Amino acid sequence: MRFRLIGINNQNFIMQDAETGSWWQQVTGRAIAGPMKGKQLTHVPHDEVTFGTWKADHPGGRVLKPDERIEARDDYASLGWERRMAKTRVVTTLPKGSPFTPRTLVVGITVNGRSKAYPLDVLQQSRVLVDVLNGVPVMLAIAEDGRSVRAFDRRVDGRGHEFVVTPSERLTLTDLETMSEWDFGGRATSGALAGRTLRRIPFLLEYWFDWQTHQPATEVYRRWRPAQRTVDRLEIPRP
Repeated sequence: MRFRLIGINNQNFIMQDAETGSWWQQVTGRAIAGPMKGKQLTHVPHDEVTFGTWKADHPGGRVLKPDERIEARDDYASLGWERRMAKTRVVTTLPKGSPFTPRTLVVGITVNGRSKAYPLDVLQQSRVLVDVLNGVPVMLAIAEDGRSVRAFDRRVDGRGHEFVVTPSERLTLTDLETMSEWDFGGRATSGALAGRTLRRIPFLLEYWFDWQTHQPATEVYRRWRPAQRTVDRLEIPRP
C-alpha cells in the first residue's frame, strides 16, 4: 500500500492509503476510518539513532536522497516544524497524579502485553538502565551522543545478565557474570561471550502524553533511591 500524510491528530500523524482512502494512526499502525477500519499494519522494528551512530554500524550503507520534484514544490516539512509542534497545545488530559509532564520524552517498550515508560532524561544520566518487565530481563542503553537509544533482552542462554557502563570514548557495557565487554549494538566484543549478540526489543521514543494515551495501563520506571535512614530516639519519660 502507498501512504501519504493526510492530517495531524493531537500531534500524531494520520496517514491515508492510496488504494482504499482509509485513514491510519501513525503511533499504532491501526486504521481508524474508511474501508480498512480496524485493520492493523505489521510493526517493523526500527533503529532511531544519529547518522554518526548508524554510519559506524553500516560503513557501506546508502542514504536516501530527497526527491527533487517534491523539493521543487516545497512540499517537505520546514526545518522548524518540530519546534512549532512543541509549542502546540496538548489536548490529552493526563490522569490525576501523572508522574510526568505531557511533553516528557519517554522510551516506551511492551513485552508480552505489558508496557513500561522510561524517562529519557534518567537514561541520559545513567547511560544504561536494567529492569525486569513481565518476567523478562531488559536493558536500555544510550550511545555517547546522548540521543541514540536501543533496548535489549539481556538474557544469554536463558539467564539474565547484569550490565554496567565501562568508562570509554564509545559506549561499552560489561556484564558482571563473565566480565565480557559489549558494544552499543548488543554485540559481545571480548571475553567469554565474544561473538554473542543480545536480542533487540522494539521501542518508541515518545512524548509521555501520547504514550499514555495509547498505553493507558503502562507502568512507569522509577529511579532507585536509597531508603531514608531513620534514627530511633529513646523516649525518656518526663519526671
